[in-house]
Amino acid sequence: MKAPTSVKTEVVNGTGSMANGQSYVGIIEEREATAVSFTSMGVVKRMLVNEGQEVGRGQLIAEMDDTQARNLLSAAEAAMSQANDALERFKMLHDAGSLPEVQWVEIQSKVDQAKSQHEIAKKNLADCQLTAPVSGIIGKKMVGAGETAMPSQAVVTILDISHVKVKVAIPEAEISGITPTMPSTIFAEAAQTTISGGKIEKGVQADALTHTYDIRVNVENRDRKLLPGMVASVSFGSEKGKANSEKLMVPVTSVQKAADGTMFVWTIDKDNSAHRQTVSIGQTMGNRVTVDSGITEGQRVVTEGYQKLSEGTRVVF
Repeated sequence: MKAPTSVKTEVVNGTGSMANGQSYVGIIEEREATAVSFTSMGVVKRMLVNEGQEVGRGQLIAEMDDTQARNLLSAAEAAMSQANDALERFKMLHDAGSLPEVQWVEIQSKVDQAKSQHEIAKKNLADCQLTAPVSGIIGKKMVGAGETAMPSQAVVTILDISHVKVKVAIPEAEISGITPTMPSTIFAEAAQTTISGGKIEKGVQADALTHTYDIRVNVENRDRKLLPGMVASVSFGSEKGKANSEKLMVPVTSVQKAADGTMFVWTIDKDNSAHRQTVSIGQTMGNRVTVDSGITEGQRVVTEGYQKLSEGTRVVF
């Protein structure tokens, strides 16, 4: 008896919810990106965060070698101590009327200068520590430990992804049909997440080559499953409040084309035998495709290994 053929399968379900209306491909973007940098040049001594790490406002991100800054602070403290000592000694002469007013003003001025230099030195030392100005997720590290950071050179970026935006290019002939409150459904294949979109921001300047307008759909992202750069399918509803229609979806690779041009998939019966099933497919969303007819929810389809199958082949999965 011939051994069963090994294949990979998937149970068909209706997780691909699509809005009634037009659908487009979009790219997920963070709501806001903040570039964080040192204010002076120096060698980075330690990096305390990693890409993808969540940070809070005020959290220490990196430290710069502070040897020079500490030396300058020590010198400034010595100069201020010397200026204060001179002020105390000459004050007695001034109070006794033995010190010219011009000289007294000059001594006070030197004290003020010393205080100013001391404050600058303290700030320079504090600036050797880089803290997060906002809360968010570390997007990218541009500088590592041991490297020299330049003033205003981004060390890391902090992304706000508590809400995200889905950027979609809309053809100029269709942009007039997009309204700020139009209902939308976002499906991200990478996150296996379907979520309703929020307010829509419409761009007013078209791309010179593609004649499309960029719009951005605001999406709440409390669980932070949607990440910048992910591809998403955006379906716009034709009417506000119109119910979504459930669509069966299968991997694109599971759908084959017959010699007569019809499309089919291999389904597995309860007795673990394979059968060729003609289907009618719809819209492609990432690496999956909707199936309009031919299979029902709960059926098992072959996703890998179908090349070895023929009608009635016994399989194992």
